[in-house]
Amino acid sequence: MADSRQSGKLAVILHADIAGSTTLVQQDEHLAHERIQETFRRFGDIIGPYQGRVRELRGDALLAEFDRASGAVCAALAFQEEQANYIRRLKDGIQPAVRVGIAMGEVVIADNTITGAGVVLAQRLEQLAEPGGMVIQSAARDTIPNRFPFVYTDLGEHQVKGFDQPVQAYGVTLQGEATIPKPEKEDNRLRIGVMALVSIAVIAAGAALLWLKPWETRGGLASVERMAYPLPDKPSIAVLPFNNMSDDKEQEYFVDGMTEDLITDLAKLSGLFVIARNSVFAYKDKSVMVNQVAEELGVRYVLEGSVRRVENKIRINAQLVDTTTGGHLWAERFDRDYSNIFSLQDEVISKIIDAMAVKLTSSEESSLGRIPTDNLEAYDYFLRAEQKAYGSIMTVNVALDLYQKAIDLDPDFAEAHAGYARTTVDIWRLNYDNFITNPVAQKLTYEAASRALELDPSLARAYTVLGFLQLFERAYDEAVASGRRAVELGPNSADAHLNLGLILAYAGQTKDAVNAVVVAQRLDPDLSPRNLVEAGFIYFTNREPEKALKLLEMARQFLPDNERVMEYLSGTYARAGRMDEARSEMSKLISTFPFQSLEHARTYYAYYKHDTDLEYYLGAMKDAGMPEWPFGFEGNPRDRMAGREIGELLFGRLWRGTINRSQQFFQETSIDGEYAYRSGTSFVVGRASVEDEKLCLQSEITNLGRKQCGYVYRSPDGNNSARNEYIYVHPYFLMTFSTE
Repeated sequence: MADSRQSGKLAVILHADIAGSTTLVQQDEHLAHERIQETFRRFGDIIGPYQGRVRELRGDALLAEFDRASGAVCAALAFQEEQANYIRRLKDGIQPAVRVGIAMGEVVIADNTITGAGVVLAQRLEQLAEPGGMVIQSAARDTIPNRFPFVYTDLGEHQVKGFDQPVQAYGVTLQGEATIPKPEKEDNRLRIGVMALVSIAVIAAGAALLWLKPWETRGGLASVERMAYPLPDKPSIAVLPFNNMSDDKEQEYFVDGMTEDLITDLAKLSGLFVIARNSVFAYKDKSVMVNQVAEELGVRYVLEGSVRRVENKIRINAQLVDTTTGGHLWAERFDRDYSNIFSLQDEVISKIIDAMAVKLTSSEESSLGRIPTDNLEAYDYFLRAEQKAYGSIMTVNVALDLYQKAIDLDPDFAEAHAGYARTTVDIWRLNYDNFITNPVAQKLTYEAASRALELDPSLARAYTVLGFLQLFERAYDEAVASGRRAVELGPNSADAHLNLGLILAYAGQTKDAVNAVVVAQRLDPDLSPRNLVEAGFIYFTNREPEKALKLLEMARQFLPDNERVMEYLSGTYARAGRMDEARSEMSKLISTFPFQSLEHARTYYAYYKHDTDLEYYLGAMKDAGMPEWPFGFEGNPRDRMAGREIGELLFGRLWRGTINRSQQFFQETSIDGEYAYRSGTSFVVGRASVEDEKLCLQSEITNLGRKQCGYVYRSPDGNNSARNEYIYVHPYFLMTFSTE
């Protein structure tokens, strides 16, 4: 892509994380996550009034952008004061202390995600802060007026990773008995009110004229020779994010939702080539020329516009530009009531189709005219849910609640059911059982996907979900058919193509899987971090480690501590012959997630159709240094118990001890093999059996309901009083226990 696409803006970035979060989670996983989420929720509430915007929440880290460094420091001080009071009230050891780093630098904002030097520097400075403290870069400090009651402690120059020059850092505290400045209000509006109103009126009038001047194009002509990709053999279009012209910035979700709806509807048309949402939203809040967009995305036409919503009134300005000629194919302004939102969208779509002379099939004509819901409140909840569903994992529960509110208001809202199913299937397949247990997530997914297809058999997203469900049941032919049907219904959906690729990879059709990735990358040149991970995994499965690494290393920039990224990178480095990097990445994975093991991976990836593909993956992990059992456990064969001995130790007995070397547990197994396990954070029931000299456990709520088996050992140095006479090594955990 052209370099201009990577240009950004100067911004103040605040990065915060929980000091010692791993230790907190090891004490009590559920309570730690609950308090961390509560901590960042309160921090976010403070950030907004100080003209800050929370851009990302990733597990135990928060990233925010501010207009001014003074606002960032005030917000951080106000939060740290509140957090100190909060921690003092806690009676246990799970006390989430926050470190903060603040820097000013160039950033790139894409799909509400910030990257760039400013972000990296803020992260590095945060690592210099003490728990409950804050560190600021000297350049950011210099922009803060002296009237603010801050005390700066010189921490000297630091050579930080990723920067050639040392960075001067300062600690920041509040001066003496001073109080933290309140968020600034726009007190000067009366003083400049008349001038502002006049200026706004002039600007608005000029903007209205510009929208309707078909003889003038911003940025000149696009050059076909300079395009990053060859033009498709059908009309090609990029729909830029519409500008929110409403006075209420909270309407951003609505404006973004309208843009996404236009992209979704256009993407259904087989006679068009439509760039995916993720790539066009990389231009959100940027001043770009349409010829630049066309050249970077490889399209001929660009649609841009604005939306203004005031109460029940909506105004849309839109124009369609042929960037190769500079001509406006169509430009128009629409003033409508909000109650006519769907007919308005249809009208805009029809104008675009007519302008580009696109021929529709009969099924496409009927699909475009369909109204998704008669309930506008339900539609509003749906738009909000769509904003949350593909954000951070921290927003998954919020998305589900919003989808459910839409469904409650309109039980026949097919798109809401499909969105709900697409979210729950990821909770199920990726084992996010801290949100919903596996069997419940599976049941909800089946119900929502079935209902969506019952209401509207043309929903591509619902067929994608159905394909995943069939894949996990090893119904490979049916899964591939569902994935292909999703692509037929959404020929321009990058997600549909990429998800088909994932299904094909597991089904053993790896070359076709790669072809699906190629199409997805063309439709969405700026793949989301999650899609980069899946695309890299598909190339890995096709034995193309170098291509896989290119994508996975890009994903790591956005998801540096993601479990799957570290896992896939370590194995891919190994297959590429880069063993030092493979072992380094695996070491990072194991130190962060010590329960990772080859035995667990063997079960987790059991839905590979071909054993050769599974063994290729496991072999790469083994070469990278993944241990056979969790925590690198290696038992002495002389201490291993036989199947008969395990049975005597298990059935009708109560086990008490420690799991994963940190948490107390007890597990009781009946004579007929029904077991119940409880710890401070979990309660699991299932069936236990002894097979091939191993103890096997199977529960609906863990590991997609699959059986997992491991050995039981006598502990040579164990004793009953310490409850460590025996060791059970399971593919995903390690138990040390005694019996009663």
